[in-house]
Amino acid sequence: MATTDLSHYDKTTIPNASNMAFGIVVSKWNSDITENLYKGAIEVLTENGASPDNIYRMDVPGSFELIYGAKKMLESKPVDAVIVIGNVIQGQTKHFDFVCEGVAQGIKDLNIKYDIPVIFCVLTDNEKQQSIDRSGGVLGNKGIEAGVAAIEMVFINKTF
Repeated sequence: MATTDLSHYDKTTIPNASNMAFGIVVSKWNSDITENLYKGAIEVLTENGASPDNIYRMDVPGSFELIYGAKKMLESKPVDAVIVIGNVIQGQTKHFDFVCEGVAQGIKDLNIKYDIPVIFCVLTDNEKQQSIDRSGGVLGNKGIEAGVAAIEMVFINKTF
């Protein structure tokens, strides 16, 4: 896990997002964490020119459902990228492993199937404090990083 705040970026190096549309699929599970990640992503997208009218949000029950939500977003909205936002915290069973592996593989599969980037913003932490630290706390906000990645990937997709 990162030990420094990696959410700072040079705005002058990010493409303008004014002609880009984004979908954001947000897990309701651990909503205190996922809402902070969502706010970070929205902040980056709008500060770099994306219109709020071109940002579509869908809420899903949990992180495993992010895959289906992203698929539906890709098939129903005119988006240039989708960001999936979730949070899975290690418990005492193997459920954590199955959910994390399934979500990672599912998002990878969507990136292969569709010619629209799907950005992985799912925190997979050992304890709640780590999630707090990475969703606006001392280690920054991974939602900001996901927003930057989304803009950069749209630029790459439109350029190459």
